[in-house]
Amino acid sequence: MIATRSSYDIPGWARILYAAFCAAVMVFLAAPILAIIPLSFNAEPYFSYPIERFSTRWYEEFLFSGQWQLAAKNSVIVGILATVLATLLGTMAALGLWKMRRSAKAMIMTIVISPLAVPVVISGVAMFYAFSRLGLTNSLSGLVLAHAALGVPFVVITVSAMLGGTDENLIRAGSSLGETPIRVFFKVTLPLILPGVVSGALFAFATSWDDVVAALFLAGAEQFTLPRQMWSGIREYINPTLLAVAAVLTLVSLLLTLFVDALNERAARLRAVQGE
Repeated sequence: MIATRSSYDIPGWARILYAAFCAAVMVFLAAPILAIIPLSFNAEPYFSYPIERFSTRWYEEFLFSGQWQLAAKNSVIVGILATVLATLLGTMAALGLWKMRRSAKAMIMTIVISPLAVPVVISGVAMFYAFSRLGLTNSLSGLVLAHAALGVPFVVITVSAMLGGTDENLIRAGSSLGETPIRVFFKVTLPLILPGVVSGALFAFATSWDDVVAALFLAGAEQFTLPRQMWSGIREYINPTLLAVAAVLTLVSLLLTLFVDALNERAARLRAVQGE
């Protein structure tokens, strides 16, 4: 019999070293992002440390400026609509792929998730030429479709992962009781895959919320989103309001990440219950 070493046998110094290494990596990754948050409260109209006076004037400019309000409104509208569309299409695609033969499934899955592998600039150029023929450039409709296309792969991946751990006998049991396929989906399948659906939707929203490349190609002056407005601000003038907007975007992304982690824990508990 081969003796296995328990995690409790790891020396204390090794645990401390491992924790210190993880903390150093986290600081290395997060420090450049977190550095903008104190600067967004700087009362002076330039980026510099140390901060002599603190003020919320840049957040007030973001909240009450008509230009930034329009950009925020467009980001919310496009993000919500693109998330709904990407979630519907991605969930249906994942369900279809779940029932397909393995050979065809691999090929179609590769096509569906290809936007993750293709550089965003190439996707933006392709969308511009395709949507210009349909008259969808310089419109929120074209931007919604573009962001939905970028978000679908995330929904397909997360829902497919949940379907891979789903007990098909539960779905067969629902069908054997005389329920229609639609009622079986809403009463049995959807509750089982709901954490994956919500996680994919959050990733799709985050993709739309942070996208600037598709907006550069497809958005007109009236369809500027927050990232697109920030891009224009960086090119035309440097204003500390950009730091306030960046801090808000960072906070939203952090909240979405925490919510996804909570859903993943719930999904793990659900799979454990199914395994029992």
